[in-house]
Parts: sequence; structure tokens; C-alpha cells
Amino acid sequence: MILTLVVIVLTGVFATNFFGQKIVDAWERLLIRIPVVKTIYGGVKQVSDTLLSGNGHAFRKVLLVRYPHPEAWSLAFQTNVPDEVMRVLPDEHVAVFIPTTPSPVNGFYFYVKKSEVIELNVSVDRALKYIVSMGVASGEARPVTP
Repeated sequence: MILTLVVIVLTGVFATNFFGQKIVDAWERLLIRIPVVKTIYGGVKQVSDTLLSGNGHAFRKVLLVRYPHPEAWSLAFQTNVPDEVMRVLPDEHVAVFIPTTPSPVNGFYFYVKKSEVIELNVSVDRALKYIVSMGVASGEARPVTP
């Protein structure tokens, strides 16, 4: 176990310095040239970069939406609605991503009428903690008052 920890720490230190970053970049360029791997790696990298980015722009708000049936509520994250979708939907909708437990990189993406969601006064980090812990993480979620 100690050896594993040492390997992880040394890998992190190595990858963050200039020389290590060059090796990581070369490895990524190699992966992008492999036909099947390119598609999978590109998608996974884009999702992980978005979810793990420090700028907080991956998700806008934490919402409650009716899912998987009208009597149930699920935590969801508001994302961007593409212009093409906004033009064809009759009412105002929000794009939501409902992550699955315990891996928040998997989930469902769909559009819900804005009038049918409840915005929560919870940070995205805290909501992710609820999801990853399968609801075990404690804390209070309060609806946002207008």
C-alpha cells in the first residue's frame, strides 16, 4: 500500500513538471492517432476535463427534476441548451444532466420545462458528493426562494 502511494505521488510530481508534461502530451498525441481509441479517449477526456475543471463552468445550477417517473425527484445539473433545440421547443426548457450513482460521469441528458424544475441552494460539489456517496453524505438541501 505504501509503495502504491509513493508511485502515485511520484507520478503526479513527474507529470506536473515541464519534462513530465511533454511526455503526457506526446502520449495523448499517440492515443489520438489510434482509430477506435481516438473516439473513446477524446470523449472521456472532454467529459473529465469539464467535470474536473477548476473554473466551475461544467454545471450551472443544481436542480430537482421529476425522474424516473412523475412521483420521484432526482438531483440534476443544469447545462447549456443548444440554440437548435431552443428554437423548436414550444416552451422555455432547461437542459439537465442526471448523473448516476456512484459514477457521476454516467447519466442521462435531456430537456425539461423550466416551470417543472426546482432550483436548489446547493453547490455543485456538494450535490456530486450526495450522488457519489449514494445519499449517505449529510447536509441540508433547501429550495431557492425567489
